Amino acid sequence: MTAVPEMAPEAARRAPEPELDPEGTSKAQRVTVFFFVFVPLIALVAAVPFAWGWGLSWIDLAIGAVFYLVSGLGITVGFHRHFTHGSFKAKRPLRIALAVAGSLAIEGSVIKWVADHRRHHKYADAEGDPHSPWRFGDDWRSVAKGLFYAHMAWMFLSEEKTSPKRFTPDLLKDKDIVKVDRLFLPLVLFSLFAPAAIGGLATMSWWGAITAFFWASLIRVALLHHVTWSINSICHTIGEENFEVRDRSRNVWWLAIPSFGESWHNLHHADPTCARHGVLKGQIDISARIIWMFEKLGWATKVRWPNKERLEAKRVAA
Repeated sequence: MTAVPEMAPEAARRAPEPELDPEGTSKAQRVTVFFFVFVPLIALVAAVPFAWGWGLSWIDLAIGAVFYLVSGLGITVGFHRHFTHGSFKAKRPLRIALAVAGSLAIEGSVIKWVADHRRHHKYADAEGDPHSPWRFGDDWRSVAKGLFYAHMAWMFLSEEKTSPKRFTPDLLKDKDIVKVDRLFLPLVLFSLFAPAAIGGLATMSWWGAITAFFWASLIRVALLHHVTWSINSICHTIGEENFEVRDRSRNVWWLAIPSFGESWHNLHHADPTCARHGVLKGQIDISARIIWMFEKLGWATKVRWPNKERLEAKRVAA
């Protein structure tokens, strides 16, 4: 099942929209992605000696935790479950807030992120999937190469650019979301430099601003990036299969908490529009709990909670 909106009968008779943007990915776009991927990664590698020499304050941890929660849930609840799959309807203020929060993760603008993910579901682990770890083959060398490609390399090595007209026509018609999409760069700058400003003001020192920028901006972004990318790579390579799927999506329990429940990936591919991914006993799904809270507050409606009969029909025999 795919979350790509159905075409109207008259649209179906016309020539189909291209799967990829005919302009492809420009050199400037690849350089930009390369910068935002590797600068936080370098900071992550440098984190241990940095902490050993100068220390880490509770203020840095608090700022980083808040930004990790807001931006991470913006991706999982907003970009993924709401915008990509329509797992629930959101009131306008919440819808805009989720688009902004997800943008703070610096994983791409909302329309681009959703277009790539809808394309992933349409071609999961088959030709056309933008980031399958199985694209090079099944032997260990091919899988190792595929893991790196699926984890991060696809973003700056691939010259293919998913067509927003084909995969996100609904978002392109939403003026609020188009505006947030266009404001991606200012939101990136805010995500990077707001922690430094808060840290500097909290400590009334430039050093407080520098350490907050390092930990709550660079390290936080790098950590969230790699947790998110692990869903594309690790959760399509190893783990448990509890539900029948046509691809190689699996559940990886040790990623459940840092990914806010996204690593219960096997059920997600079995039932993509379900608002809860961790449906079995003991499967913690923080994103689903947040959606439940939104529903109780009246901010979210028409939530697609798990259907017991549908789940049992898809269960893999023990």
